[in-house]
Order: sequence, then structure tokens, then C-alpha cells
Amino acid sequence: MSAPLLIKNARIIDPSDGSDEIGDLLVKDGVIARRGSANGGVPDGTRVVDGTGMVVAPGFIDLHAHLREPGGEDKETIATGTAAGARGGFTTICCMPNTTPTIDSAAVVGFIARQAADAGPVRVLPFGAVSRGRAGVELTDMEELARAGVAGFTDDGNPVATGHLMQMALLYAGQLGLPVMDHCEDHSITHGLGVNEGWVASRLGLAGYPSAAEESIVARDIALLELAGGALHIAHLSTAGGIEQVRRAKERGLRVTAEATPHHLTMTEAWVLGSHGRGSPDEALSNDAYETRAKVSPPLRAETDRQALVEALADGTVDAIATDHAPHTFADKAVPFEEATVGLSVLETALGSLMGLVHGGALDLAALVHRLTAGPAGVLGERYAELATLRKGTPADVVLFDPNESWVVDAASFASKGKNTPLDGETLVGRVKLTIAGGEIAYDGLAS
Repeated sequence: MSAPLLIKNARIIDPSDGSDEIGDLLVKDGVIARRGSANGGVPDGTRVVDGTGMVVAPGFIDLHAHLREPGGEDKETIATGTAAGARGGFTTICCMPNTTPTIDSAAVVGFIARQAADAGPVRVLPFGAVSRGRAGVELTDMEELARAGVAGFTDDGNPVATGHLMQMALLYAGQLGLPVMDHCEDHSITHGLGVNEGWVASRLGLAGYPSAAEESIVARDIALLELAGGALHIAHLSTAGGIEQVRRAKERGLRVTAEATPHHLTMTEAWVLGSHGRGSPDEALSNDAYETRAKVSPPLRAETDRQALVEALADGTVDAIATDHAPHTFADKAVPFEEATVGLSVLETALGSLMGLVHGGALDLAALVHRLTAGPAGVLGERYAELATLRKGTPADVVLFDPNESWVVDAASFASKGKNTPLDGETLVGRVKLTIAGGEIAYDGLAS
């Protein structure tokens, strides 16, 4: 374990017990040794950090990231992805199964566990595939995958292909006490499109991805949840209509949860026009229109959708923020818009972009911390509750961040192999300064 570390005079926010106070936090022997008042001795050799003006919180939990390994190591590895996560304050990362080979066997789960252990202290929790090879034909051996240590099941990148397959997945996963996450997209409507059906698509002469493609699968999944039971988690919710369906399902007492990404919460379809989202229908196209780095699935939506998503995050309809970190090579994006791959590199910019909601008054800071910690832990289930607390004696997963530090995004300096962010060159406010995972320092930005 790292030497003892004492953070003094910081704002300590712990959503697990609702505490929000100025005080000290002592990490020793890999656990939280003391939290709160300054009373108590300081062990020999303790590193003391002045946290004045900064925030201490449980380490962030990312329910949804693509670490690409095995099979996509040119885009990301578990080592580079967890290093990027640590820079973003994430101490637990759930990796998606759209790898090569797919995470559909205990052998692949074991490989990921070994790679993560070698990479460093950031915890990696794989999601197992719902269907073998994510082909949408037959279920994986869910019990085998659960014994191997998966945190849930998804065919992410694809929706669960048929209603029957989804029904069976909810039934069997429910018996194992694990959630089923679904990427809600009707491919017969979207055909791989990467821009919202709206004014930007019309302006650029591109076919648009309609909200109905998401909302129809959300409706299907909620109906099947009511039939089969279990726990359903909606990945990267992006439309006002989808939000209302989740809200109504929760009111009926169904076990449905949802996540939203930093980019869908803070960006709109206008970012596809380039100019960092500042374009308008009346302006001539800029030289950086058809911005492939803003091509994502689901696409960046209309401002009305974004506002509805922020409101749902604030009122708890959206349970968690998840990055959907999707690193790609330069070549994947340096092509015409319709040929470009979908996805953004998000882990290192997540907090900075989200703090804009706090500084703008749309979201309370304590609520933001909750949606990055206790919210995702609640989706994963009771067995993971200790990952989202600063309670004495629990594993020391801790993030220290400065909510007011301004910084300019420099994608070239990312720890991630994925430099694909339209935020490159943007000034953000709010920056992670220290990340501790399992008592080990995973990232130290205090000297920078």
C-alpha cells in the first residue's frame, strides 16, 4: 500500500450517507482510517495534502466504457484505459464486451482480470455478453459468466436482438442478481447513422437518426421487464421521449435504471457543424463542419433533449452518469462523415465538462457526485456498495478535485490512446487532482 495520506480542510461529499462537510480524510493501509474533524494523530510518514477549496469524494464509477482489449489494442488497452480513467477520477470502470473475442466466456473474463491486475489499481469490472459473439442468436452461459465475475450483461454496440432473447436474458440474469444493460437502437431505422434527425442533418445533407429508433426499443424492454422481472439498465439514454418512458416505469415500481453520458448532457447536434457547437442555422458552414469527432451513437441530440436529460439527472430519473468512453484511432475519424466510426474519448474530460452544469446552476454539486458514485453503485447492486463510500474501514477509493480550476483540453496529451474528442482546445472548469484506488495512488496531478 501507499504511505498514509491525509487530506486536510477539503469539502467532503459522501452520497452514501448524505454527508457534506469541511474536514479531513486519512487513508492508511488501503482503507479510510478517519473522516471528518481534525482530531486524532497523524501516523509517521504521512503525506499531508492541503485540500482547501477542493472536494473529496468517493472514487467515480463508470458503468460503461470501451477498453478495446482484447482485439482492439490499436485503439486502447486496459492499461491505457485505466490510466485515462484515473486521470478522470474513476476508480472503477465497467468494460463492455464488444471486443475480439467477445466477453462471452470465463476465459475472456479471466484474461481481463489478469490484464487489469497488471495495469494498476483501478478496478475493472467486465460486462458479459447477452448473446454468444453478440450475434443475437443464443444466450451466453450466464451462470458461468457470473461465477467468473461479470458485473452484468449487455450486447452493447448492438441492442439485444429480439424480444424473446431479451425476455430470457432478464429472466436468467434476474435469478443471478445481475442487471441487463441494453443499447436501445433499432438498427433497421438508423442504419449506422451518426447525426440526429433534425436541423443539423438537413443543413449538412445527411440522413438523420430519429428519436424513435431509441424510444421503440426502450418501450420494448420495459414491457419485457414487466413480463419477465429482473433488472433492466438503459444505456446512454438520449431522448426526451425515452426519459418519460423510464420515468413512468419507475413510477410503476419496475426495476429499471438509466444512465446518461457527459456529452449528451452538455453537447448538442450543433457540434457536428464544428466550431465547438457554436454554429447556427443562419451561418455559412465552417471549414470544420462534418465534425467526425462529434459522431457518436446515439447521436448528440436537440437542445430540448439535452435539457430534458439534465432535468432527469437532477430529479433522479437518470440514476447514473456513464462515459461510454469509445477510443478510436486517427484513421477511424479522418474520413468522410458517413464513413467515420462512432464514439468519443471521454474519461479524461468527463468531470470538466459536467462541472459546467454545476457552475451554470443546472445541477447541484452533491447531486453530480452522487450520479458518479452511489448512483452507478446502486445499478451494480449491493455487493458493490463499498465502492461508493468514504465510511471508515472501507476500501480507499477516493478522488480529490478542484471544482474551479480552468484548463484547456489537449487531446494529444491524453493517457488514452483515443484522442478523438471534439473538446480538443476547449476550456473546461473543474479538474481532478488526485485519484486513489484501493489505497494506491492511481493518479497524482497535485504537482502539475
